Amino acid sequence: MACFKGKYHDELIVNAAYIGTPGKGILAADESTGTIGKRLSSINVENVEGNRRALRELLFCAPGALQYLSGVILFEETLYQKTASGKPFVDVMKEGRVLPGIKVDKGTVVLPGTDGETTTQGLDGLGERCAKYYAAGARFAKWRAVLKIGPNEPSELAIHENAYGLARYAMICQEYGLVPIVEPEILVDGSHDIEKCAYVTERVLAACYKALNDHHVLLEGTLLKPNMVTPGSDAKKVSPEVVAEYTVRTLQRTVPAAVPAIVFLSGGQSEEEATLNLNAMNKFKGKKPWSLSFSFGRALQQSTLKAWSGKEENVEKARAAFLVRCKANSEATLGAYKGDAKLGEGAAESLHVKDYKY
Repeated sequence: MACFKGKYHDELIVNAAYIGTPGKGILAADESTGTIGKRLSSINVENVEGNRRALRELLFCAPGALQYLSGVILFEETLYQKTASGKPFVDVMKEGRVLPGIKVDKGTVVLPGTDGETTTQGLDGLGERCAKYYAAGARFAKWRAVLKIGPNEPSELAIHENAYGLARYAMICQEYGLVPIVEPEILVDGSHDIEKCAYVTERVLAACYKALNDHHVLLEGTLLKPNMVTPGSDAKKVSPEVVAEYTVRTLQRTVPAAVPAIVFLSGGQSEEEATLNLNAMNKFKGKKPWSLSFSFGRALQQSTLKAWSGKEENVEKARAAFLVRCKANSEATLGAYKGDAKLGEGAAESLHVKDYKY
């Protein structure tokens, strides 16, 4: 069997291609309750359901923002939430021609026999959860695997376990109608140079596509969410053009042309840095059989959070900040961003968190 052909075959291909539409990208709003609590505490807002819902409504209902998005990744709580006026968030997205997605992994645990490397949990009962999420309106899913660069890391064991976990997740999602986002994140932590990051990213992506092939996953009905190829967080930065060259070359060597789109994670870059790097990739001359877009969380929300500060009177100001970042990243998917977005507070600050837990 070359690849899986289930009852959702055609729908998966259509939805994956739509999410990769040039000019559009993904808002990652799937922070767990603990993670969004840290974001809220940074602006002195209590982590309760009402405040979490208010923040998501601020984002999803921002006038003009959804035209720049093709998908929004949700945490399970958010999939079932409604606006203050009673409209389900899923309906808000459908009306805006945005596909709802859902985080389905259960977080990471230490992989025994390694020096603190991790594997991702959540395969038990995944089929039942996917069926439930599809019925609730979700059309794609996300599963985050995490690897790190160290003296002897990532180990072959960690690469293999995470690649095959991602592949098994992807196959289950497709059985139940959800486009799987394959996310093997290599953390930016460390003092390594860009050459080392490129080498490790190639190894990891090659292993992932071997595993996806072994599981007969329909590549046309998937998306890849990788890290950009950059120097480590403690190393000297390089220009967006250098990031673009190394990242595109790494993808050319490892990602099949059947994959419709690559949606980058921001990995702790500042809002503006992530946008400039994405723009440089789309301007880069070379073979790019997939669309290159974004699936940003922190890099779409930081200046919005600061502008809002949990106050009702700041909602319009916060939505204006969010619209600026959505438009800038939309332009970056076309290689048309001029670096002229009005930078809100926090847009230029690094969002790096060591050993980031989502």
